[in-house]
Amino acid sequence: MIAVIQRVKNASVEIEGRLQASIQNGLLVLLGVTHTDSQADVEWLSSKICGLRIFPDEEGKMNRSITENAGDLLVVSQFTLLASTQKGNRPSFIEAARPEVAIPLYESFVKACETKLNKPVGTGVFGADMQVQLLNDGPVTIIIDTKNKQ
Repeated sequence: MIAVIQRVKNASVEIEGRLQASIQNGLLVLLGVTHTDSQADVEWLSSKICGLRIFPDEEGKMNRSITENAGDLLVVSQFTLLASTQKGNRPSFIEAARPEVAIPLYESFVKACETKLNKPVGTGVFGADMQVQLLNDGPVTIIIDTKNKQ
């Protein structure tokens, strides 16, 4: 799994001009699922994201997690994070999981985050043409790949 995590003042996702979900003060997570991902990746990544200390404390230092900050979370599936651009100019998405693999893992990731945060998580719709808006706070943007746990 690959996640692009953005600390946001607000974020929303629309589908066909209709608001699907919106959050205030939290994290927008763009999530890509590869065909080699498993439930172990879901657990590791959801714990890592919910525990990331990227919110300011009273002294303005990045020292608090989304859990400690009572922040909101919006998760949007994005298979294009698995793009390979090694050959030519057209990206290959061969590493992206097929829907029958990706959807259950995406849904499991959302549920794991809901459990860790003890609140609902906003989502896009898997496979839909979505418009995502955000106001990046900081800006703080972090990329995590479960296959490269450094």
